[in-house]
Amino acid sequence: MPLTRDRLRARLSALLGPDPAGVVQGLGALTLGLVASLVAGLTLGSITSTLERLPGLLVLVPAAIGLRGTIFGAMGSRLGTAIHTGTFSVHLRTETVLGQNVLAAGVLTLVTAAALAVMTKAFAVGFGIEDTISIPDLLVISFLGATVSSLVLVVFTVVLAAASAGYRWDPDNVMAPLVTATGDLITLPTLYLATLLLDVWVVVAVVSVVAVVGAVVSLVLALRSRLADLVQILRESLAVVMVAGSLSLVAGLVLEGRLDSLAEYPALLALVPAFLASAGSLGGILSNRLASRLHLGTIEPSTFPTGAARRDILDVYLLAVPIFALASVVADLISVLADLRSPGPLAMVGVALVGGLLATTCSALVAYYGAIVSYRVGIDPDNVGIPLVTASIDLAGSLSFIIAVALLGVA
Repeated sequence: MPLTRDRLRARLSALLGPDPAGVVQGLGALTLGLVASLVAGLTLGSITSTLERLPGLLVLVPAAIGLRGTIFGAMGSRLGTAIHTGTFSVHLRTETVLGQNVLAAGVLTLVTAAALAVMTKAFAVGFGIEDTISIPDLLVISFLGATVSSLVLVVFTVVLAAASAGYRWDPDNVMAPLVTATGDLITLPTLYLATLLLDVWVVVAVVSVVAVVGAVVSLVLALRSRLADLVQILRESLAVVMVAGSLSLVAGLVLEGRLDSLAEYPALLALVPAFLASAGSLGGILSNRLASRLHLGTIEPSTFPTGAARRDILDVYLLAVPIFALASVVADLISVLADLRSPGPLAMVGVALVGGLLATTCSALVAYYGAIVSYRVGIDPDNVGIPLVTASIDLAGSLSFIIAVALLGVA
């Protein structure tokens, strides 16, 4: 019996899953984000000599990149909820929802940039990495990477939120992947460029002092302000963001420990940012959806997923397979064009799919239970969902990637 238009549409809808529009929007955003992350991956694969010359730098990289997605992904989640509830407006006055979100992102950027530098040194020394670069050097790299990329991201996040409201896109589907990938795209090259300034002692001295003073002063002023949303965001987010940074540093230690074997195939290093960004974006999409549903009352904070929450989790897995496969194929092609050694396309696909499904399972668990637990204890899931997902995926994603490499005997 020939397929009618209605039957063809029904089969396509079944293929796309329970939320076809959401899957299409999410897949489009993830694909665009993937391209940006692969550019970041190409940068990482091309600077292996710098990573080897500056011990400890690779420890900082996942955390520095991850916290951009953590801070601005959470900001996007809050703005998405504001869009859903009708409280969003494009006004940057300090008393508005948007204005206080921008201020909160700025303060968190300065505080985490300084803290990450000190924590990177402590983690690297504590885990036996020899000749780790100094704290002032790490402050320069972390501060410049954070501030420059954040200036771009704050504009991008606001424009994306305004576009979502204007064009009626679902911000829960587009915010996390696009903000995360843009953070990858901007942050990694900025970190590398900052390393070029380390030989200028005056720059190192001035920037390291500015980084510490800026972090302390901005945090004190923000917490003493009368802006209720700003204070709430900082109080609920700061501890979670710092935990996220700590877990991301452990992820960096995992990668630093395998640097010699990964450097044998720089194409694998080129795949890492896209791999972690895709896993984090999938968890971010789920976290955003769940936070919005909890705020709107369309799901209950139950111990096990039911109804709409279960369908949202299914969507994440539906998106995962094509995204991870595409990431590996494009990373391999880019590596060929850039003359980076690769283990071959089949090995790259295998690593991406095996590791990707492991990482997606971790991100789904963290996204669901992070949203449910935070809602039950009276904390806004928009403030903690994305940080929890980003941090866990930096670590669980890195471990999943290394496990996949080891299982398939790639390196």
